[in-house]
Amino acid sequence: MSWLELSFETDKSKAEICSEKLESLGAVSVSFFDAGDVPVLEPKPGATPLWNKVKMVGLFTLETNIEQVQKALQHFLPHTTFCITPLQEQDWTRTWLQYFQPIKFGEKLWIIPSDSPLPDDSDAVIVKLDPGLAFGTGTHATTALCLEWLDAHHPLSQNIIDYGCGSGILAIAALKLGASHAFAVDYDPQALTATNENCLRNNIEPERLTSCFPEDMPKLVTADTVIANILAEPLIQLAPKIQARCALNGNLVLSGLLTKQIDMLRKAYEPWFSFEEIRTQDDWVLLWGIKIRSR
Repeated sequence: MSWLELSFETDKSKAEICSEKLESLGAVSVSFFDAGDVPVLEPKPGATPLWNKVKMVGLFTLETNIEQVQKALQHFLPHTTFCITPLQEQDWTRTWLQYFQPIKFGEKLWIIPSDSPLPDDSDAVIVKLDPGLAFGTGTHATTALCLEWLDAHHPLSQNIIDYGCGSGILAIAALKLGASHAFAVDYDPQALTATNENCLRNNIEPERLTSCFPEDMPKLVTADTVIANILAEPLIQLAPKIQARCALNGNLVLSGLLTKQIDMLRKAYEPWFSFEEIRTQDDWVLLWGIKIRSR
C-alpha cells in the first residue's frame, strides 16, 4: 500500500490543535518534528515536549482527497506552505535497521539487531534488540554510559532495578551479564510491552524479569544495583523513592543528566550515597554511588 504525506510548519501554540485537525481529516498518524534545530532536553514527566517551531507530518491513505485536506487546513492556517509527498510502501522497521549496526560496549557487551550476524567475538555477551514501541538501542550517550558501566561491573547473582526502562535494554543487558533478577520499571505501558518483547527475543526466562509500573513494585523489594537513566528533574524529584529501592552497600547508577547538573544531582542523593565515579560522554553524565546509610 502507498501513502500520502502532508507536512507543514507551525508554532508550538497551534501544534496540538493541528494534530486534532489532521486526525479529523483522516490522518492515520500524526508526527511532530523540530523545525528549528532546537533540542528539548528537559520535558516534564508525562508531558509532550514541543519546540517553538514545529514540523507537523500527517500520513494519509492513497485514496484520500489530499487537496481537500489541504484546503481545509488553509482556512485554519492561511499563510502556511504545505508539502504533499507520495510514499511507497516500505517495511519501516527494516528501513530503520539499515542504520542500526552491531555496537560493542566495554570489553564484552554487544547490542545487535535481531537478524544481524553474530560478532566474531568468542567472549561476546549479546543483547538482541529491534526498534519497537519504546526506543532505546544504546546509541544515545546516556544509554551507552550505562551499558559500559554494566560491562565493567558485572552484576553477578544480583537483583537489579532498571528505573525508566524504555526498551528494557539495561535490564536485559544486566541479566545477560549474570544478574539473577531484574525489575524493569516505567510509567509508560508501551515501554513495558517493548521490554517484555525484547526479553523474549533474548531468550530470557520470564521468571527472571518483572516489568511493572512504579506503584506496582512489591513494597519490600530492594536491589543490589539500581540504574535510573531518566532526566535530571525527575531524578531529583524521585530521589527518596529511588534510594529506598537500593540495598545498603548497593550501587546507584544515575544517567540522563548534563554536566551542568552534576552538583544538584549529587546534593539530592548525598544523604544516602557516597559517589565513587563520574563518567562523561559529550555533554552527558553518569554518576555512580554506593549506599552508605538508609536514613
